[in-house]
Amino acid sequence: MKRRLPPLNALRAFEAAARLGRMTAAAEELSVSPGAISRQVQQLELNLGVPLFEGSKSRPTLTAAGRTLSPVLSSALQNIEDCVREISDGGHGPLDVACFSTFTVKWLIPRLFDFNARHPDIEIRLRTSDADTGQEACDLVITVDETSHRDDVSAMPLFAEWLGPVLAPPLAQRLALKQPADLAAHALLHTRTRRNAWDMWSAAAGIALPAAAGPEFEHYYFTLEAAVRGLGIAVAPWHLVMDDLESGRLIAPFGFEASGYGYVAQRRAGQRQPRLDVLCDWLSAQARAMPQPASRQ
Repeated sequence: MKRRLPPLNALRAFEAAARLGRMTAAAEELSVSPGAISRQVQQLELNLGVPLFEGSKSRPTLTAAGRTLSPVLSSALQNIEDCVREISDGGHGPLDVACFSTFTVKWLIPRLFDFNARHPDIEIRLRTSDADTGQEACDLVITVDETSHRDDVSAMPLFAEWLGPVLAPPLAQRLALKQPADLAAHALLHTRTRRNAWDMWSAAAGIALPAAAGPEFEHYYFTLEAAVRGLGIAVAPWHLVMDDLESGRLIAPFGFEASGYGYVAQRRAGQRQPRLDVLCDWLSAQARAMPQPASRQ
């Protein structure tokens, strides 16, 4: 029986626009112009005889027909992608790994030379997971979750997260901090993507630390650089600052406390690649070799 389907390009354009919520985002993902996405969607609407979007061009919303079609298309295209990847990979091509940008810069990249030296035939392609976009297409996603709620057997635990206040040595000399309560009188640095970090640390340390106003930065990487430059005191995960502590760029006057979070490596559903096994084994070894922080005395 002959299949009667709309053009595949039109279906792909609509699926991307519906999933991402903007024509411009769909255009960027598919490497075409926003106008091309709009034309493909219009072609699909003419083919189906029903509108799929309504509202303004800047903020379109799905119609009832669009809401019905979108999840079915997304599932079908994902199944096609998974199947094609499974039968065509054959142990070749890069492994796509997504993780937070600061984790990538401060923890993963400094260690990748070891992986490249051991496995020069396996290429690692890094992607950021800060925007939570495109992770479903990655072979591996390194992320953080609450250790008490970890029940996903496909998520490989890496290490527990430890939080502690850090600051530049010259600033520490000027402030002469004696006890954790002294922190409340000084500029505390904050990170937009982790606004509860100070609360988490104070709760873990059993300290009633008032919420203090201070500069806020977009990513941990910016916050840590501000701390290194003496702009204030940051509260940071051990694995992001241990190299700076060892080099003397930062000090941690009150040690570190377990936050209750842990880092995990999550494989894409259905992935059974020997190369991915190699990468996961290496990540696990790197996590085990990581030194542990000192807790508050």
